[in-house]
Amino acid sequence: MEEQVARFRGSLRDMAPVSHRTDTPLKLWVTLARAFDAVEHHSRDSIARFGLGTTEFGVLEVLYHKGRLPVCEVQRRILVESSSTTYVVDKLVKRGLVHRRPSSRDRRVVLLALTAAGRRLIGRIFPPHASAIRRAVAALPARQQAQAVRLLRALGKGAAALVGGPSETSHPSRRRGRSASSR
Repeated sequence: MEEQVARFRGSLRDMAPVSHRTDTPLKLWVTLARAFDAVEHHSRDSIARFGLGTTEFGVLEVLYHKGRLPVCEVQRRILVESSSTTYVVDKLVKRGLVHRRPSSRDRRVVLLALTAAGRRLIGRIFPPHASAIRRAVAALPARQQAQAVRLLRALGKGAAALVGGPSETSHPSRRRGRSASSR
């Protein structure tokens, strides 16, 4: 009888709902999501003061650091849907911060570049934004930050391999319309 009770208890344990408190992969996911939200809060606040959203900032930032790029490359780097990119680029063009030009090599390709006003704006925004991110991750010493980068990159590659996509360009935030601040 004791053996049957033990087997029954074992089967109940197997049927018990899994909690993120006891399941390490789930705990990792919850912890990662909470850490991302906390750091992203600092990111959003640092750019909102300048009247920009995260996707607008992402477009300006990638053009600031990478120079003139095709629209599809900007979209890939900021990790948002093409319809969102088009809408945001339209807004930035109307504000005089970005201009579109057809490629001289392939007229089907549209290149984006910062205007002088766009360069001035992102040049003012980026240093305090970078400082805000540094403060947000300062709880980890530099060595642990580098280790976290390596671990999260490996995690991203592994997760992307399960769905057959590249980890540096496929990101869950792509489906939520968020931008990534580091490239």
